[in-house]
Amino acid sequence: MAAYVLRRLLLMVPTLIGIVTVSFVIIQFVPGGPIEQLAAKVAGTQVAATATIGGDAGTGGLLPTGELEPEMVAQLEKLYGFDRPVHERYVKMLWDFARFDFGNSYYQQRPVVDLIWDRLPVSISLGLWTTLLTYLISIPLGIRKAVRAGTRFDAWTSVAITIGYAIPGFLFAVLLVVVFAGGQVFDWFPTQGLVSENWHELGWPGRIADYFWHMTLPIAAMVIGAFASLTMLTRNSVLDEIGKQYVITARAKGLSERGVLYGHVFRNAMLIVIAGFPAAFVGVLFTSSLLIEVIFSLDGIGLLGFEATINRDYPVILGSLFIFSLLGLVANLLGDITYTLVDPRIDFERRDV
Repeated sequence: MAAYVLRRLLLMVPTLIGIVTVSFVIIQFVPGGPIEQLAAKVAGTQVAATATIGGDAGTGGLLPTGELEPEMVAQLEKLYGFDRPVHERYVKMLWDFARFDFGNSYYQQRPVVDLIWDRLPVSISLGLWTTLLTYLISIPLGIRKAVRAGTRFDAWTSVAITIGYAIPGFLFAVLLVVVFAGGQVFDWFPTQGLVSENWHELGWPGRIADYFWHMTLPIAAMVIGAFASLTMLTRNSVLDEIGKQYVITARAKGLSERGVLYGHVFRNAMLIVIAGFPAAFVGVLFTSSLLIEVIFSLDGIGLLGFEATINRDYPVILGSLFIFSLLGLVANLLGDITYTLVDPRIDFERRDV
């Protein structure tokens, strides 16, 4: 297993280089760079640039609006590093990323790592609680549906699951705000922030209560949108195991249905479900919470990436992409390792030979 893990770690290097390279190339052709954004802000107009800043060292980055003097443009290009040729900027980016130096944000004038670190508590809160609650709901429900397959319980829960799968989580978030956050019916929950402004003045019981008070609606919206797929995966996995020969043999030996289910079927059926936990957590953490963060004014990583894209804040875009990609690759590796922990019969090294 150690050799397999080492090979996977080594393969992460070219994978990360490929992801960052593709992103770097795409950025060179995206109109409306940071200098155009600044010029449009000064002029009070929207960005309508036709040239790509930094695409060629000899373009000069002149603005079609004419609001910034050429001397100012040259200073900004030097400040942002756009005065260098593309290949020099690319090599410098790879060298900096290899040392986990992602530079400073163009607009917030802070290190990218610090910005991401400050936003992590919000995104981790959403990702961790959403993933845990999704598993706690989906696994028992999926097992129950498999045991009672074809009954009214299975049919009615399938209808609820289909609705949850078909309607995006952010629509549930809007509904929850309307009903429970002062929209039309009740005013029970807040709609902004991770904690209240006086959070530091509260005792620890009050802080914990205040935290969950703020997180109830966002987490509920994300769980409603996430539990459907895992529930059906659990149901189908259990049904597949129930039909196998070893289950028939266990029943023939006189084991009770509960003993067969939790003594034999559960372990094999939960293999794919439990092993996917690391990847599921990373997926929820970085991809599923953007609109939820916007709706509930939660200053998380998803919102940071969205703002960086709108503002063409390239260090934040590339730095966060690198970190997210690295975490995703590590999560996939942890998923494979979890497979072997759940079922020691799985041997990835032998499979690779």
